[in-house]
Amino acid sequence: MRRRELIAIAGTGLVAWPLVARAQQQARIARLGYLGFGSPANAATLVRVEALRAGLRDFGYVEGKNLVIEFRWSDTVEQLHEAAAELVRMKVDVIFSNSSTETEVARRATNTIPIVFATHFDPVSVGHVASLARPGGNITGVSALGTELTAKQLEILKATMPRATRFGVLYTPTTPAYRSVLQAAEAARGKLHVELLTVGVNTVADFDGAFAKMAHDRVGAVYVHSAMLTARERALPLAKLGLKHRLPTMFGNRDNVVAGGLMSYAPDYVDLTRRAATYIDKILKGTKPADLPVEQASKYELVINLKTAKALGLTIPPSVLGRADEVIQ
Repeated sequence: MRRRELIAIAGTGLVAWPLVARAQQQARIARLGYLGFGSPANAATLVRVEALRAGLRDFGYVEGKNLVIEFRWSDTVEQLHEAAAELVRMKVDVIFSNSSTETEVARRATNTIPIVFATHFDPVSVGHVASLARPGGNITGVSALGTELTAKQLEILKATMPRATRFGVLYTPTTPAYRSVLQAAEAARGKLHVELLTVGVNTVADFDGAFAKMAHDRVGAVYVHSAMLTARERALPLAKLGLKHRLPTMFGNRDNVVAGGLMSYAPDYVDLTRRAATYIDKILKGTKPADLPVEQASKYELVINLKTAKALGLTIPPSVLGRADEVIQ
C-alpha cells in the first residue's frame, strides 16, 4: 500500500473517532438514584417527584430516552439504609436525597457517588458539607436555611399569640438537623420571652401522645419542626390534633396548613426540588460536587388558615395577616 493511501486512511480514522466518541456520549443513559423516605403514593411527594422530573427535562433528560430514575422508598430510617446500599450496589451516577435524613443515610452508604440534596435544613452544622461556598466531598445541593427559618417561625407565632408564655416544640430525633433547630429555638426563646417544652417524636404513633403532653402542660401554641416524618403526609393527624387540643400550630410546610394547621412559614419546597436538577445536570456533565456551592432558598411564604383560626376562636392580628402570602378561607 502506498504511503499516500496510508495517510488518507489514518486521517479518516482521526476524523471519525471524535464523531464516534460524541455519538456514544450522547447515547449514554444517565442513572439517577432517588432515595425517598415515605410513601410514593402521597400527593405532596408526587408533586416533588414531578418537580425534579420537570427540572431534569429542562436540561434535556427524558426518562426512557437518556435517563433512568431508580426509585427506592422506605417507611423507616432503618429500611432507608438498605435502600441506599442497594443504589450504591447498582452504581448509579448520582443519588438524589431530599432532606438531611436521606442525605445522612446516603453519606453513610458512599463517599464516592455524588449526592444532591434539595431541602436540607443545615448541611454545614451536621457535617454534610464543609461550607456553603466550598462543600468539599461528594455532597452538595440546595439548603432551606433551617436555623434562620426556625427563629422567624417562632417570631411570627409569638406575634400571633402575644400573650403566650410557653411554646411547645415538636421535633424529630431521627432527623440529623434537629439539633440545629433546637439550638435556634433556644436562642430565640430569650428574645421572645417564652419558655419552651420540647417533645420528640419518632413515628406517627407518637403524635397523639406528644400533643396530649403539650396540652397538659398548658403550652400556648406549638411549633412543629419540619421533617420528612411531619411533612411527608398531609393526611397525618398533626393538624387535627392541634384542633382537638385547641392549640395554634406553626408548621414548616404549607401542606400541613392545607390539611387544617393554623399557619406555616417556609420556602417553596417544590421550587427547591426543581432547582436541584441543576446540580444533577452539572455533575452528570463532569463537575465535581465539591466544586458546586450550596444554594440557599431566597423566597419564603407565610400561609394562614383563617378557617382554623375561627375554629380555635383566634383572631389573627392585622400585623401578621398583612404579611401573609396566602390566606386559606
